[in-house]
Parts: sequence; C-alpha cells; structure tokens
Amino acid sequence: MGNYRTLITSLLGSALLSLACTSQALTLTPKQEKHLTEAREEMGLGPDDMLKRHICLWDLSGRSGPIFNGATNLRLDLLRYKIDISLEAFTNEGAMVASLKNGQCDAALMSGFRARQFVRFSGTIDAIGALPSLKHMDMLMRSIALPQLSENMVSNKYQTLAVTPAGAAYLFVNDKRLNSLERVAGKKIAVLDFDPGQSKMVAQIGATPVATTLATAPNQFNNGSVDVLPAPLVAYQVLELYKGMEPDGGIVDYPIVQLTAQLIGQTDRFPPAFAAVIREVAADSFSSIQSALEKEAGQIPATWWIDVDQHEKQEYDSMMRAARLKLRETGYYDATMLKIMKRIRCKLDPQRPECSQDTE
Repeated sequence: MGNYRTLITSLLGSALLSLACTSQALTLTPKQEKHLTEAREEMGLGPDDMLKRHICLWDLSGRSGPIFNGATNLRLDLLRYKIDISLEAFTNEGAMVASLKNGQCDAALMSGFRARQFVRFSGTIDAIGALPSLKHMDMLMRSIALPQLSENMVSNKYQTLAVTPAGAAYLFVNDKRLNSLERVAGKKIAVLDFDPGQSKMVAQIGATPVATTLATAPNQFNNGSVDVLPAPLVAYQVLELYKGMEPDGGIVDYPIVQLTAQLIGQTDRFPPAFAAVIREVAADSFSSIQSALEKEAGQIPATWWIDVDQHEKQEYDSMMRAARLKLRETGYYDATMLKIMKRIRCKLDPQRPECSQDTE
C-alpha cells in the first residue's frame, strides 16, 4: 500500500502539483486580469471584496501530502488577486467525488478517469490512443482554453476548470516477444475494473482482460498473474515493475493513452469569465509539466524498451481507434472531443491512414 500511495502522489503530483509550484511566481496577463475583473463584476464583487471558494483535493497523504502543500502555495499567491481558496484533502478519491456531488466542494481535483462522469467532453481526453504524444497534448490543452470551446467544458451542474497531463501509459510485458498484436493474443492483460474501454480493446485482439484496481494491478504483474500491464513510466521505479519484467520482459515503446488530472467545479460557483482565466493559466503551465514527464522517461534503462515497427504501430492505431468508435456509440466517449483530437493527430501527421476517413 505504501508504494501504491507513492505512485498516486507521483502521478498526480507531476500534473497537479506542477500548476501549484509554477504559480509561486504567478502573474496574470492583462487579458487574464480583464477576464478576472469581468468575473468579479458578474458576481457583484467590488475591487476590494474577497472571492472565496472551497477546493477539494485528492492526496493520499492528506494534509501532509505534496499535492495539498503545493496547493497551499497556490492559495497564498492567489490572495494577491483577491481570491481566497480554502482547501480540503481527501485520501479517498471516491469520497471526494461524493463530496463534490453533494455540494461540499466548490471544485475538486481528480483523475481524468473520474472526471468523465461530470464532463464527458474533457473526460474523453483520456481516450485510448487518442493522443500519441505530449506534443499532441500541448496542442489540445491550448485548444480547450479557447473561448469558442468554453461551452463544451460545461455539462449542466459541472464544468471543467483545468486539465493537466499526468503522463502516458505504456504496456509493460513479461516477454519481449510480445511486441505485436498477434503475439499478445491469448495472454492475460490487466485492465482497470471501472474503464470499459480497456476491456473492449483487450477482447478485440483475442487476449484475456483481467479486472484489477490501481492498488492490485502492480502486484499481479510482478507475481506473474498477468502478462501485460498498462502503466505510466513513473511506476517502473516506484512499484518496482522491473521485477515483473525480469528477465525477458520490457516496455512496448508506443504509448496507449495520455493520462490527465482535472479540476471539476460547480457551474454556478465559477462564472464563465472566471473559468476562462483558470483554463488559460493551466494551459500556460504545460512546459514545466512536460519537462518533469520527459525527465521521468529518461530514467528508464534503454535495455527495457521494445521497438515497434511502423506496421505494428498502424495495427495498434487501428485497434485503439476501433475501441474508441465503439465507446463513442455507447455514449462513453464524447464525439466532439474525439473529432478535435483526430484533427490534431492529422495536423501533426497528415499521412496517417485515418486522415482520409471520416468515421471519427
């Protein structure tokens, strides 16, 4: 449990805490200050009135954790702009989600997987295979901060105030020969029990999905109960996944999903102009987050990486695309977000086979 606690802190910390850490020198641009002034006027606040909101955070170490401490630094900086946020730490993400639903929290910081139930548009960012790299993620972060997409970030009572990347998930395997879809067929692959997208994709290639949780999956891989484990690179060291890969395993060098953390707020507590400021500040923090994630990737010994040829990459892309389309039809993924991410993929790589098709 201790290692699991460290993994979650590392994952969310790289995304959530980076915003807080970089904000120690937070200075709003003239445009952002204008938006903030407009938001204050919408709420009937005078120039010297304090805007107060209650923010809930998921930090498994509670009030002593790095996420909570980083948010405390952010709180102090925001006071200069007459914004006073009170903070509450939750060690259980499910309990925090319930508190947001019952109105205890004005906003809550959570994983992208959990955010989907509140705002399907932003929750679809974590779709399987939708964003091949951090460069794609950067373009998307700047796109969703644009005013013309602000309405998509709102879903009835809730809205997405910020999205930050938490790194890509890769396939950790116990056999280097599992570098193609054909060879993965018949093998046992760990899937999160609350994400149907993973199970659909695994079943599609003829492999056996094994339902797991974030807490149990690493041990199942390390003790050989599953052959393949999708996981972020930070898990290599923190959860000692090299034990599950020894002696003949590795990491398939092709990301399957870009993980995110998202700040979900009550719509009536954050007027549009105020929400726009938060999204712009979050988008501007991308470079510091990217540096942290690239540093993590650089710590993986080169011997573990399993090369994937172009043909196999296209096979992976086709499989993940089919899974996305099925989940779109069931209403699990948002069609508009899928289209936006496809446009980004085709902008960066116009030669992708999907770019000549109009099915996503």
